[in-house]
Amino acid sequence: MTGLPSPNVSIVVPTFRRPSLLEKCMKTLLKQALSPEDYEIIIVSDGPDWQTRLFVQRLALQHSGFNIRILELERRKGPAAARNLGWRSASGELILFTDDDCLVDYYWAQQFWRAYIDDPQSVFSGRVIVPVAETPTDYEKSISNLEKAFFVTANCACPKNILATTGGFDEDFGSAWREDSDLYFTFVGQGYSISHVEKAVVIHPVRKASWGVSLKLEKKNQYDALLYRKHPLLFKKYIRQQPEGIYYAAIVSFFVFMICLLLHYVLPAVAGALCWIFLTLRFVFKRLAGTKHTADHITEMILTSFLIPFLSVFWTLYGSFRYRKMLF
Repeated sequence: MTGLPSPNVSIVVPTFRRPSLLEKCMKTLLKQALSPEDYEIIIVSDGPDWQTRLFVQRLALQHSGFNIRILELERRKGPAAARNLGWRSASGELILFTDDDCLVDYYWAQQFWRAYIDDPQSVFSGRVIVPVAETPTDYEKSISNLEKAFFVTANCACPKNILATTGGFDEDFGSAWREDSDLYFTFVGQGYSISHVEKAVVIHPVRKASWGVSLKLEKKNQYDALLYRKHPLLFKKYIRQQPEGIYYAAIVSFFVFMICLLLHYVLPAVAGALCWIFLTLRFVFKRLAGTKHTADHITEMILTSFLIPFLSVFWTLYGSFRYRKMLF
């Protein structure tokens, strides 16, 4: 809104056609310990989105004492590009990032601002809480790993001048995957310190996922090659040191089985099939460890586990060729 004082803090939230989720997020962003004139909220749509635009404009009218505005990318480019548009348009000297499916604590912005005042040359990460059941699904268990991550865009703060110096997010990361790791590695590589602010809390609820969601997520593996190309040493230190060996072993066993079967080599075909099934079941048990054991979930784990190695390796190789860097 115009006519309000320049804020100290700018909150940037990328979104796209999820106004119901954004509404819940906004309720928490509008209830911060900071005074309304001390922060602005910039919603950035990853492409044209009239529903979200109308929602944010209506919200800005209802809360005229707050700095609320919406920006839109001309076409879909991913959350990295949306965040870049947001922070480059921001008025605040400290940029806070969260996502449209997150709920921020009342003291969230205040805690980051206090940390920045004490150390204006640092980048900051906060605490992420992922509420899941005592026995979660495989998908819920995977999302809960956000609690262990040191730096994620669901909950971080960066001085605007540091973002300008480093260039911000790499827009080649076209999905919500590895763009935060890339930014973190860039900060580390250029010598910036990253401080953890434990009291800057964000809750990241786990949305209900469709059956077989793990298969769709494998497409994101293509960006591992891009991250590895840019930061090979840090990739090995923080992501992984070697390929998923069980995936390649399962695929080799499958092709040994199929080729020997076509050539009527019975014993090698049986050996290949048994090895493939054994490796796949081992993968199934690994995914089921600590998760729910209902019939539908076990069935999903079994069926998807036969396909995941093939999809994972395909998208990894696709990324290696696309970004001209073979992983490992």
